[in-house]
Amino acid sequence: MRIVDLRAEDEERVHQTADVLRAAFRGRTSAWQDAESTLAEVRESLEPGRISRVALAGDGSVAGWIGGIEGYSHAWELHPLAVRPDLQGHGIGAALVADLEALVRARGALTLYLGADDEIGETTLSGVDLYPNPWPHIAAIENHGRHPYTFYLKQGFTITGVIPDANGPGKPDILMAKRVS
Repeated sequence: MRIVDLRAEDEERVHQTADVLRAAFRGRTSAWQDAESTLAEVRESLEPGRISRVALAGDGSVAGWIGGIEGYSHAWELHPLAVRPDLQGHGIGAALVADLEALVRARGALTLYLGADDEIGETTLSGVDLYPNPWPHIAAIENHGRHPYTFYLKQGFTITGVIPDANGPGKPDILMAKRVS
């Protein structure tokens, strides 16, 4: 596996990346469930000032994708991360995260952050009223499915908060961050 920049002129890889995004998030979110929305997301990641990297399998096909968006003077957002479902659990996501960390660190970032939506009830934060005090719920979070927050914890991220009802009643966005300096 090797990790390279995704280039707008490489239409084949752009389309493969959109396919990876759609497959990785199929049934997990209301977003990215069709070719049009996934292709738009990939093309948006190619805008100036953003980072868009792909992990290539041995045959040169796209195995995974990660994007980075400068959000603050010293913090970048990881958005999104997607690995082909048949290749998940083989270190591709971890390698992409480490690669993005190095790139944003070189650009002066101190923090890398992300939001991990729970739209389908995979955590104990879903389906409950997190107002007025979300912290006891966050402290007791459990993963009831394959929610990616546990993957991010293994990569050194910390849960820094939630946005209750971000995706509808009882469907929070779990906010996570990591120091990269």
